[in-house]
Amino acid sequence: MGLSGTRLIALAGNPNVGKSTVFNALTGMRQHTGNWPGKTVASARGVCRHAGHVYELVDIPGAYSLNARSAEEEVARDFLCFGGAQAVIVVCDATCLERNLNLALQILELTPRVVLCVNLLDEAARRHIRVDTRALERLLGVPVVGTSARGGRGLERLLERVEEVVGRVPEQALRVTYPPELEAEVERLAQSLAPRLRGRLEARWTALRLLEGNDAALDAVQAHLSPLDIRPAVQAAQNARAVLGISARQVETAVVGAIYREAERLCGAAVRSQEPQGGRRLRVDRLLTGRLTGIPAMLLLLAAVFYLTIRGANLPSQLLSDALFSLEAPLSRALDALGASWLHGPLVEGAYRTLAWVVSVMLPPMAIFFPLFTLLEDVGFLPRVAFNLDGCFKRCHACGKQALTVCMGFGCNAAGVVGCRIIDSPRERLIAILTNALTPCNGRFPLLIQLITLFFVGALGGWAAALMLTGLIVLSLGMTLLASRLLSATLLRGVPSAFTLELPPFRRPQVGRVIVRSVFDRTLFVLGRAAAVAAPAGLTIWLLANIAPGGVSLMARLNALLDPLGRLLGLDGVLLTAFLLGFPANEIVLPLAVMGYAQGSALVQTGGAPALQALLVQHGWTQWTALCVMLFSLFHWPCSTTLLTIRRETGSAKWTALALLLPTALGMALCALVAAAARLLA
Repeated sequence: MGLSGTRLIALAGNPNVGKSTVFNALTGMRQHTGNWPGKTVASARGVCRHAGHVYELVDIPGAYSLNARSAEEEVARDFLCFGGAQAVIVVCDATCLERNLNLALQILELTPRVVLCVNLLDEAARRHIRVDTRALERLLGVPVVGTSARGGRGLERLLERVEEVVGRVPEQALRVTYPPELEAEVERLAQSLAPRLRGRLEARWTALRLLEGNDAALDAVQAHLSPLDIRPAVQAAQNARAVLGISARQVETAVVGAIYREAERLCGAAVRSQEPQGGRRLRVDRLLTGRLTGIPAMLLLLAAVFYLTIRGANLPSQLLSDALFSLEAPLSRALDALGASWLHGPLVEGAYRTLAWVVSVMLPPMAIFFPLFTLLEDVGFLPRVAFNLDGCFKRCHACGKQALTVCMGFGCNAAGVVGCRIIDSPRERLIAILTNALTPCNGRFPLLIQLITLFFVGALGGWAAALMLTGLIVLSLGMTLLASRLLSATLLRGVPSAFTLELPPFRRPQVGRVIVRSVFDRTLFVLGRAAAVAAPAGLTIWLLANIAPGGVSLMARLNALLDPLGRLLGLDGVLLTAFLLGFPANEIVLPLAVMGYAQGSALVQTGGAPALQALLVQHGWTQWTALCVMLFSLFHWPCSTTLLTIRRETGSAKWTALALLLPTALGMALCALVAAAARLLA
């Protein structure tokens, strides 16, 4: 139910029609609106005001049908049926209206209180598609409003029409007509159901689900409308099918066919298109998704992003480091003035110095990488990546939708784990959850970029370094596929399911909004998360380095304990300690390692990239060491946030433990092989 005194409005539509953009524009919320399907996994709520009225908008998950085939569509169906919305805004894409109308017609079977929002009119105009919204309104019998939500056009009118349907039920709302013999049985069942349902659910819609034998929908009806008993109606539906001589599957086919024909009729009367065939967009799509060119083009674009990031981050990082470390002296003087000079070590040399190091190393590459990556997402590049990878996941007996969750994992593995809800099969969803940590999240990119810059960019050049980072990404994808195949052949056997992946049109990115969103939603979020654990971790490391029972510091003892295993993996005890203490956030592993090397007391000011490289080389680092660190960063235990998310999503300590052990085992095996090769070649 809505808030007291508000009007509860559902926002429905297919994935990738601009539904979340409409929601953000109306409510002012900064919900992420990437140009690829499956972004909205759970319902979002926001409030807007218009003409003295308060509306609570609920952005329900995108759905192609109310005959729910996924967890997303189940959430959408259940809210529309039982959520108590006083009206429904159905958002459609003007460039592919016929497909979108299928959902709109199904919702009209549930309620006539519908406003059709024909969005992306600007995109349709560029493709020479014209939608006659007045004709469409006459045919549907409900308000139709054309909008371009990204530019804010038509949204005021949309709220005006919503107020109309809240105050008055449209009397001429279109109702799809089915074959006569089926129509008669639908009406007969609906009449018997109406007294039992008492207006809590549309009887005609329920009758159709009974005739289709849609058990999931009927279970939802009984769960939400308990103690309603629909067993007599189920028996009546079975008898009706026997009389007609058809199966439940044939009823469903007849219903779907009628809806498709109605959508085709509506578009034939209201849509005019002179879209040129074989235009530039089609040529670009053929390049990005072609069998021979798709994956090379994808890798080349990613390499270009990495190249710009690597080349652009060095100077800003040096300047930022100088500025932040120059504040140490004023902080020390302030502590002296307060009579707290004894806090100089733990607070300045420990907490602040680690924090300054994290910010100066992480902020410049993130400030370049995330806007570029978000631009690719906004243009519509990521769905093409998923399309290219679909066949690979199917050959590994996993779901093609896992390609989408891998893309989500590039931002945050915890978000990628939650995104696995879009996968229908529990088996395939579990595979995607267990392997998502093999995708490098944004917390690991700064370390990878930093080490490539320090140990490889000078010898190989910027483009070669970018290609090396791209190669690491390809390796992580290969390991994801390998682990998925391994799981599907052992613990999680099964056959891959089919799914439909919609390729959205390319859209001109909103550069200003993309930059703001990537800075606040990604760069500052990740930086804040790293800073939140960097300061206490720095304090902890300082204490470990300065508490020395028996003349040997706790840090030195821990390093010595882990050193044999570290050497076997091409690392050392300091690095393994850093990875262990970096469990709350991957972003702080390298600064913790640097602080560990300063065993005397604290993290030293490196003076920029050359000095940092000199410090690492002084402690035995080579290119082989850097390579092993990068491999172990790619493949080791997930961070604490991701593990907690896996525990919540699976509800199982066993699967959470496997999610921890699987990438760690792969990482240790790879590092051991590389270290052995280094020793042989030495």
